[in-house]
Amino acid sequence: MQTFKKEERLCNKRLIDELFHNGSSFLCYPFKVSWLVVDGAQDTPVQVLFAVAKKRYKRAVDRNLLKRRMREAYRLHKQEHLYNFLLQAGKSITLSVSYIGKEINEYKLIEKKMLKLLSQLCEGITK
Repeated sequence: MQTFKKEERLCNKRLIDELFHNGSSFLCYPFKVSWLVVDGAQDTPVQVLFAVAKKRYKRAVDRNLLKRRMREAYRLHKQEHLYNFLLQAGKSITLSVSYIGKEINEYKLIEKKMLKLLSQLCEGITK
């Protein structure tokens, strides 16, 4: 199931505030990841937010390109590397992936780093 539906996107302001105030985070260059285990029932195991700093990338075209590449890499690998793990653990999380790289990277590199990020995230949730 390689889709990325509205329910999987993190839009709720209260959840976003809670994520950045109480969540754990780690760096997996060129990404900064914040995550928080959520209590209560959610429709999906993960609600995710992708961000690219306007301060670093002035042109919306560049920000959108990076977000599109991040979303695509996530969409293709979320099921086998994250969802299966969370369903077995019986947990659901909110997740923020921010792009902090200094240059616009190729999709191949973003995909490779996304895989590393997902495995690091699973390790973090286990602890």
